[in-house]
Amino acid sequence: MTFATLGLIEPLLRSLETLGYQTPTPVQAQAIPAVLAGRDLMAAAQTGTGKTAGFALPLLQLLAMEGPKVTANSVRALILVPTRELAEQVHEAVRQYAENLPLRTYAVYGGVSINPQMMKLRSGVDLLVATPGRLLDLFRQNALKFNQLQTLVLDEADRMLDLGFSEELANIYRALPKKRQTLLFSATFSDDIRLLAGQMLNDPLTVEVSPRNVAANTVKQWIVTVDKKRKPELFVHLMRKGKWKQVLVFAKTRNGVDALVEKLQGLGINADGIHGDKPQATRQRALDRFKASEVQILVATDVAARGLDIEDLPLVVNFDLPIVAEDYIHRIGRTGRAGATGEAISLVCADEVNLLSAIEMLTRQTLTRQGEPDFEPEHRVPDTDASGQVVKKPKKPKKPKASGGGGGKRNLGKWVDSGEAAPVEPSIKPVRKVPVFNTGPRKRKP
Repeated sequence: MTFATLGLIEPLLRSLETLGYQTPTPVQAQAIPAVLAGRDLMAAAQTGTGKTAGFALPLLQLLAMEGPKVTANSVRALILVPTRELAEQVHEAVRQYAENLPLRTYAVYGGVSINPQMMKLRSGVDLLVATPGRLLDLFRQNALKFNQLQTLVLDEADRMLDLGFSEELANIYRALPKKRQTLLFSATFSDDIRLLAGQMLNDPLTVEVSPRNVAANTVKQWIVTVDKKRKPELFVHLMRKGKWKQVLVFAKTRNGVDALVEKLQGLGINADGIHGDKPQATRQRALDRFKASEVQILVATDVAARGLDIEDLPLVVNFDLPIVAEDYIHRIGRTGRAGATGEAISLVCADEVNLLSAIEMLTRQTLTRQGEPDFEPEHRVPDTDASGQVVKKPKKPKKPKASGGGGGKRNLGKWVDSGEAAPVEPSIKPVRKVPVFNTGPRKRKP
């Protein structure tokens, strides 16, 4: 199968040839014809399998061949994404695909000035990539109109709900034309997402090209158990031992990102970090430097877990396990993309055992444990398995107390002075639980 057999027009085929795209991925092979046919679509696929091209290519073709010319402050197609980084990445892919088409594309998101975005939208945009919050800001300031909207795409919709965008999505939904095509793409589908799809999609075609909530088999995964306080030390040890050149590291909190970056930089290691408190320009600069191999270690919160496409990234390290098990799939999906292989290492301490158990149950696999000499944890991490159970080792039976004159310690009682009365041990009776019945007034017998 080729992209030409899927019905794509010649300008798009030229762009794909320039980009080196040769054979459609499974999700592209199923999604592209459905979108071209005007169907609503609900598509699930492992991260890194080409979802963006699956909706962007046919969407650009529809815009180029159908519908009126876009008017001032209007948009003909809208792609909603959960984060600024993903907005930039999706728009860059769209821009490359549309290189040979007479279409205007743009991306809007928070964290930067809204005024240049308002100016750009004055002449209208054929395809707009946006985060929900900034989109509503532009709409409420009359900088954006939806009367010409033909298609809505929800990319990583589950993450948008995780980040608390449900109210924003509801407000956007009310502002959009009722007659439109809606596409919902994600690596995982929760029950909430399926409910959302039922409200926003009309008789959708469902495409699932991989088992639900399964990590890519191109990624080799294992864990190293360690005490929490020794995680930074272990990370540096593993980095030097493995001679890591480019590593994306995930930490649970913004403070955790800053602390690890500070420690690494103090050791002379070229590291940088991104999280939600940093300005968008700073985050983008750190990401660009990491992609260009100018930064060796990039530490991030889950703001980087979705959609970041870093070419040939060899390794992902979970410095902390994610609180939401599904985010583990997205984190390690930053490596092993587009058929390449990668590795994912998780540093796990005792108080993360329930998080580990949830991940193994979700992915239906027990992660291999590898001990590291000199870093064996004092607080043992209980065994886990894919059933979601924490396997506790049976307690050792207590040795019976020795009686009589044999070995063992003898009970010599308590010494009492001649003028002191011997203490009397109280006789303690077990307390019984008494069932409570009706305590109302008792009736006299006649």
